[in-house]
Amino acid sequence: MVHTQLLTTTSGSAVTGDDACCGTLTSDSAMGRAQAEATAYLLKAVADPARLQLLSLIRASKDQEACVCDLTPAVGLSQPTVSHHLKVLTEAGLVTRERRGTWAWFRLVPRRLEDLAAIFR
Repeated sequence: MVHTQLLTTTSGSAVTGDDACCGTLTSDSAMGRAQAEATAYLLKAVADPARLQLLSLIRASKDQEACVCDLTPAVGLSQPTVSHHLKVLTEAGLVTRERRGTWAWFRLVPRRLEDLAAIFR
């Protein structure tokens, strides 16, 4: 006895398991493994409320740059914690860090933000 799996398409019509694999996927416009890994790395960098808040604060600042001395009290976290989050954002290329005297200033990297936005297009 042969068993055939019955599937339902999004239109509600029934197809057999043999018909479900119709070969309509194309890899031409699909994300490759390397791009998927790079995208996941970028998403992991922003997948934290504090990091999203830091990005938002920097974006809202004059010239889209802010001093760590202003960011720390704005997010209500300790300085080491804020520094850790800023390091993650820097390593992901979302912000750059510049030392000015005793303070570190962080500036958004518009191209990386565009990369982030492109994920959802």
